[in-house]
Amino acid sequence: MRFTLLPITRADAQAISRWRYDGPYWVYNVDPTSVDSLLEPRFLYHAVYGTGDLVGYFCFGEDARVSAGRRLGVYERESALDVGLGMRPDLTGQGLGAEFLSAGLRFAQDSYSPPAFRLTVAIFNRRAISVYERAGFEPVETFGPTTRDGDWLLMKRGALG
Repeated sequence: MRFTLLPITRADAQAISRWRYDGPYWVYNVDPTSVDSLLEPRFLYHAVYGTGDLVGYFCFGEDARVSAGRRLGVYERESALDVGLGMRPDLTGQGLGAEFLSAGLRFAQDSYSPPAFRLTVAIFNRRAISVYERAGFEPVETFGPTTRDGDWLLMKRGALG
């Protein structure tokens, strides 16, 4: 599937806010009252389309960080563009992750020219961690727990060549 990142619209944000992930993946559910936050220009949200349908989103920068990491200062230690992403729940686990991630990183490289990429993933999410490792991300540190979010893994990779 070919993925295209586009500026997020209100309809995209509303759809994303209704997505619900099962089991422990619930930590990735977007609060339905946060539609306006997804539209906030400083959070750099982009809708991802594939074959004409909304299939996911990326955000870059501040909103890609988790609160526990902010409190601990883990994002202040090195310069990198933080990457947040989500794929529509019915598409997860179908082998689309590597191509999805690659599309987002290429977009971010072209748009923001970061020195490196960084992302934060729930430590239990082995499926996503495997995708990130294959894309060249390496573990930096783990942190947490917090009351809602559990433990997190901070990962980083260099800019695209």
